Amino acid sequence: MFQDILDQLAEKSSGDRRTAIGPLFGSSVSALLAQLAAEGGVHVAITRDSLSAHQLIRELNFFTRSSDLEVLAFPDWETLPYDNFSPHQDILSERLHTLYRLPLLEKGILVVPISTLMHRLPPVSYIAGNSLMLDLGQTLDVNQFRRNLERSGYRNVETVFEHGEFALRGSLLDVFPMGSKTPYRIDLLDDEVETLRTFEPESQRTVERVERIRLLPAREFALHNEAIRRFQNNWLHEFTVDHDACPMYTEVGAGRAPGGSEYYLPLFFEECATLFDYLPEHCQLLAVGEHHQAAQEFWAEVQNRYEEYGIDPRRPSLEPNRSFLPVEELYQQLRTQ
Repeated sequence: MFQDILDQLAEKSSGDRRTAIGPLFGSSVSALLAQLAAEGGVHVAITRDSLSAHQLIRELNFFTRSSDLEVLAFPDWETLPYDNFSPHQDILSERLHTLYRLPLLEKGILVVPISTLMHRLPPVSYIAGNSLMLDLGQTLDVNQFRRNLERSGYRNVETVFEHGEFALRGSLLDVFPMGSKTPYRIDLLDDEVETLRTFEPESQRTVERVERIRLLPAREFALHNEAIRRFQNNWLHEFTVDHDACPMYTEVGAGRAPGGSEYYLPLFFEECATLFDYLPEHCQLLAVGEHHQAAQEFWAEVQNRYEEYGIDPRRPSLEPNRSFLPVEELYQQLRTQ
């Protein structure tokens, strides 16, 4: 039966990266998706809600346990729109890991609820420029790595002393990632990572050898001086309120991230991205269950909560289309993928 469905899906999706699975009984959807993804490429499963996404991920982990398929989740913040508290750090960590992995993924499955797909996100360069993941023995394309660093705002220098700098000297690559306490020295043998070390910028002496580097941003926006200035400038342009009476404005100005600051994410960047910007080329979008009504319900909730909470002059809210994708824009994005 699965082969017949697979053949039908292949025929439907020929020249089109969007299709749908179901309705099928029980865990048949997960089994079919695992079999479909095993043939190669990246598949994005869009579910109706977070509960459906959690169930799908559990089942996919079962069906892919003996394969090399990577199953990624992009979880919801699990807060209501415009809430004044922040998502749990574990949720943020998983989201950031997924945003880092997605552009590099060649084979695997991403599961995302439709409402989560409607959130605006930090630009791809922010994640790439504030993340570093390497293992001993890993193959590294130095030229591509260097281009990624430069595109993310890192400066190519002779000797690394400060955050955001890197230096390439023969088979040695020094980099001082944002958010890291010390810079790293990557020693290459041809295109393989032979050693990884931390070192002191002043003396350039090795501190310790490490087996791997795992650095991700602490949150989906930065709190360095440049980001804070951008936030303040955008806030002043966006809102006509007594800024000094707004805890969000004063707390961010002091370098802190108060509860609910995620809903001001667009103010930290010149331009936001969406999850579509993180997807690798030639991925397949798969609708699992009815999602259009769920998208409309979420957008209605966003508008209602904006009207209810956005009138507080001490905590003004960004207009819905600044922080979220309207339904029409969402489906326009889906059509163009």
